[in-house]
Amino acid sequence: MDISLENKDALNAVVKVDIAKEDYSEKVDGVLNNYRKTANIPGFRKGMVPKGMIKKQYGQAVLVDEVNRLLQDSLNNYIAEQKLDILGNPLPVQQDNFDWNAENYSFEFELGLAPEFELSLDNKEPITHYIVTADEEMIDNQVKMIQKQYGKIVSQNEVKEGYTIEGVFHNEEEGIEHNTSFNIDEVDGKTNAKQILGAKTGEQVTVKTNKLFKDDETLASKLGIDAEKAEDLKVELTLTINEINENIPAELNQELFDKYFGEGEITSEKEMREKIAKDSEQTFAQQGDQQLLNDITEHLIGSVDFELPSEFLVKWLQTQGEQKMTEEEAREEFENSKKGLKYQLIEGKIIKANDLEVSQEDLKSMAIDRIKAQMAQFGQANLPDDQLEDIAMRVLSNQDEARKMAEQAMSQKLLDFYKEKMNLKEEKVTYKEFIDKVYK
Repeated sequence: MDISLENKDALNAVVKVDIAKEDYSEKVDGVLNNYRKTANIPGFRKGMVPKGMIKKQYGQAVLVDEVNRLLQDSLNNYIAEQKLDILGNPLPVQQDNFDWNAENYSFEFELGLAPEFELSLDNKEPITHYIVTADEEMIDNQVKMIQKQYGKIVSQNEVKEGYTIEGVFHNEEEGIEHNTSFNIDEVDGKTNAKQILGAKTGEQVTVKTNKLFKDDETLASKLGIDAEKAEDLKVELTLTINEINENIPAELNQELFDKYFGEGEITSEKEMREKIAKDSEQTFAQQGDQQLLNDITEHLIGSVDFELPSEFLVKWLQTQGEQKMTEEEAREEFENSKKGLKYQLIEGKIIKANDLEVSQEDLKSMAIDRIKAQMAQFGQANLPDDQLEDIAMRVLSNQDEARKMAEQAMSQKLLDFYKEKMNLKEEKVTYKEFIDKVYK
């Protein structure tokens, strides 16, 4: 067997594999002999079928299988031995006059080569790392939400600010007859709110769809109609009020603290607010870190300029998946994924150059931390270490789960590496400021 490489340019190459009869004949004969021992053919005892008959019946198929197996193994070994950094998979070059009846065969494969490039992490302009803090307004809202969640509902007879109404919206011409529930504070227009405020249980009031709720989606939901119909709907509605309820917030006392945070965990409103702030900022820290990783990714992609073997990758994409892509679809897919592919190459270079790796211990530790967090939500915060480890190993025995966790662990290692090596500046912001800066 002979394997050779011809570089077409810096990003494309062709591998030629020449296979001679002596490379495969022994394997083919061995398979055919096994077929002979087990073949059941009428008129012949088992194991006594003439070899020529077996060869005539199965020879071509066995030859093709063994040559393809030898070809694939040899190609993979050659790529590994030569340390060829390829993108996608080798693509066989079509041969119109290929003859399986010949004794010697020649195959060619196109390769897309990963580009070589230099990468620097020395960014002169600092990248912002947002440290998101919990402001008093956010904490106030969270406290009110907890009080409402554990409060009590008291039936009332007259609609007042903050009350919840259960009733039926009706308009015969538009075919609207829908049971609904809404808080009076959700009503958007002053005129509509004025009509409903002061109304009593069992009464009917007339309102207009215009400015009834803040948006068309909410209007559609409350009236039980399609969002498209709600867009241009300008009619009067009859609201029959069946029930009026007041949500009385729970008092900030030890009973509420124990219900929400666990018995004895919190003993005062001050501790409650501190706990809310701490938990919120831990969640915000994850969002801040993710944004930092996104910004660093964009910076790194923009800091290097290299080409990809685009024509090869378009052809390769056409071979992927159960439904084959057209050339036009493959080009669109390539353009959409080009930035992600570039970052994969950058990321791979950083990982290799700095010996970053995820160990089994890293995965086990990550799995245990997640299990602890999940168990704490159900009030089981003190599972024994041996139980935690047993559950973690069962989680990691799922290959898909282990792969996802390994990717997440490597992202965290990369983020820690970037924080240490790159020029960053911290900026403290409230959550609202963070959303405004990042998403607007």
